[in-house]
Amino acid sequence: MQYDVTLFLEYLYPQAVVDARHRLCATPRRDDGQRVLSAELAIRPEPDELVAEADFFGNATHSLLQHRPHERFAITMTARVAVARQMPVLGATPPAVDVARQALDARDLGPASPLHFVSASRAVRLTPPLAAYARETLAGYSCLGDGVLALARRIRDEFAYRPGVTDVTTEVAAAFERREGVCQDFAQVMIAALRGAGIPAAYVGGFLRTDPPPGQMRILGIDQMHAWVKVWLGETAGWAGFDPTNGILALDDHIELSIGRDYADAPPVSGVLTTSGQHFARHYVDVIPWDEPAGAGP
Repeated sequence: MQYDVTLFLEYLYPQAVVDARHRLCATPRRDDGQRVLSAELAIRPEPDELVAEADFFGNATHSLLQHRPHERFAITMTARVAVARQMPVLGATPPAVDVARQALDARDLGPASPLHFVSASRAVRLTPPLAAYARETLAGYSCLGDGVLALARRIRDEFAYRPGVTDVTTEVAAAFERREGVCQDFAQVMIAALRGAGIPAAYVGGFLRTDPPPGQMRILGIDQMHAWVKVWLGETAGWAGFDPTNGILALDDHIELSIGRDYADAPPVSGVLTTSGQHFARHYVDVIPWDEPAGAGP
């Protein structure tokens, strides 16, 4: 499947920013099952310095420096992406206890090594209740893949999607206790639970294709950024994506932007700046199948 993707991010400041350093992770990944056919990044105001490189996990990043005073900072990313992922054979994966042992026996320290994703990280703390939540679910399945999908569906069924009750600083344990939040919370709850059970799990930020109601035109600008989980299912099966917000596998409708141990590893925008007052931020996303006609504006 091919998609035309647009991401727009805008920040407005009540007082002019006199110095800013940003790290952007706003361009889709080139990865197994995903090809970036074209990608452009427009930054306003234009940065005084701009360095493009891949980080340790293979995410496309841009580091920029802005010295000129500005009251508005905007990023527009447009890309054409081809996605063709293989359906994982969940029923052919080893039991959870075997995968946990394989992960600890791994000797590869490359970006895809399970060793990077089996312990606590900056935004994912491991707690006994979270570990028990995963173990309780996985215990009913002889194959880890089936158990992980069941865990994703359990989170979908038991957690309420409520924007505004959490933010990027919300602790995983708090989101777990409240049983509510957004996709970022659900992904990090699933990650913490699996790691607590010894199963390597990575955070994925990106985009999800959404379809308009039957017979209606797609409305531009109403899609959202999304988050899900990649889980290491053993030496043979490797990594597979799971979406706990929707209780499904992450396949051709999911477009990867970044991968890390948690959200803190690769947010779309991070950095430091000098200003005062509360800033205002907004964003919109369009994910349009390549052969679908453009929709109407919001």
